[in-house]
Amino acid sequence: MSNPIKLLVSLLLPQIAGGLGAFFTLSSVQTWYLTLNKPSWNPPSWLFGPVWTTLYVLMGIACFLLWKNKHPLQKKALTLYFVQLFLNLLWSPAFFGAQNPLLGVVVIVPLWIGILFCILIFRQINSWAALLLVPYLLWVTFATVLNATIWYLNP
Repeated sequence: MSNPIKLLVSLLLPQIAGGLGAFFTLSSVQTWYLTLNKPSWNPPSWLFGPVWTTLYVLMGIACFLLWKNKHPLQKKALTLYFVQLFLNLLWSPAFFGAQNPLLGVVVIVPLWIGILFCILIFRQINSWAALLLVPYLLWVTFATVLNATIWYLNP
């Protein structure tokens, strides 16, 4: 497969995952989510779309940098990348679809661990790919704390 095709696929896959997740989010964000007790530092709803779109682009570029680079750890790194992408996809149905903040925590904690491991293994193959995932880890760290706080505030 040529590099331009690999780049296109790498950029599209996280956006598709995000779009599928958004399907579950949109059905609850203007209804159920509004009824929840949230911390004062909860970001406005309009912020999540642009942040996630940007993070998905960075994730796609990171994936491309690994995919085009032949390395003994490439297969392991890409497998881990797709596992964390799957967990990312599962979070919206868990939190918003099931309307269950605890289930969201159950999904987001392994997601955070998966992202951290991705950064560690990506760094061994391509340091830029690892760096591109740092904003994602930071945002999911924030999202994990927010998710856990919402669960705590809504027993």
